[in-house]
Amino acid sequence: MTQEDTDRIIEMAWEDKTPFEAINFQFGLTEQDVITIMRRQLKRSSFHLWRKRVNSGMSKKHLHKRPAGISRFKSSIQRQITLNKISKR
Repeated sequence: MTQEDTDRIIEMAWEDKTPFEAINFQFGLTEQDVITIMRRQLKRSSFHLWRKRVNSGMSKKHLHKRPAGISRFKSSIQRQITLNKISKR
C-alpha cells in the first residue's frame, strides 16, 4: 500500500459521513484493518478521540446506523470516484 493510499484511507476514516463499507469497497479493507491503520498512523490521543467519535451514537460510520434515505458513499456534488482518484470540478 502506498503512502497516498494510506493518507486517503485515514482521510476517509476521519470523515463522519464516509462509512466503513465505502473504504472496504474502494480498498478491500475491513473495519478492523482500518482501525489498525488508524492506531499505527495517528497519535494516541487522536486515535482515542476518533474511536470515541466512531463508537458514539452520533456516528454514521456503519451503514446500518444511517437513515434509510442515504444510499450513497459520496456527496451528490462529488464526481465519479475511480481508483482512489476523485475528479475535480
